[in-house]
Amino acid sequence: MELTIRIADKKDAALIAGLSRKTFYDTFAVHNTPENMDLYLSQQMTVESMIAEVEDPGNIFLLAYLDGQPAGYAQLREGHSSTALEDGPAIEIFRIYAEQSAIGKGVGKALMTRCLEMAREKGKEWIWLGVWEHNQRAIDFYTKWGFDKFGEHVFLLGRDVQTDWEMKKKL
Repeated sequence: MELTIRIADKKDAALIAGLSRKTFYDTFAVHNTPENMDLYLSQQMTVESMIAEVEDPGNIFLLAYLDGQPAGYAQLREGHSSTALEDGPAIEIFRIYAEQSAIGKGVGKALMTRCLEMAREKGKEWIWLGVWEHNQRAIDFYTKWGFDKFGEHVFLLGRDVQTDWEMKKKL
């Protein structure tokens, strides 16, 4: 299988919006009520809001393709630092998702590698992210890459108040 990563641009906004909503749903629907999933997707992950995020110059989106088909994406954000992270210039991995059919095929690894490269190219000292405290697969993935927990923040999924771990890595 051929795996490629490229930086997305505004013409990719609709693709990213669809991929984002689908991968979020596929990842978290089994752990949350349909009502909370629908509420979150309809309020926080609308196609319009996702397109606006792609067009925001403070965001960088990376698209992963397996054999020419969209297989995942990552979103880096500047200017949204955690209040608990005061260690130097940082960038956030706001989202990193792979299609269910692409898990285990190197998509996450390729996206993470490129996120780390871009953070270094931008002169960042730290890269950080938030991950749901019950998403053990993701926590294990980030730990394997050298991320350590340094804080927590509230994540509201629909009406369900959840806790995300904040994890960071020195670059």
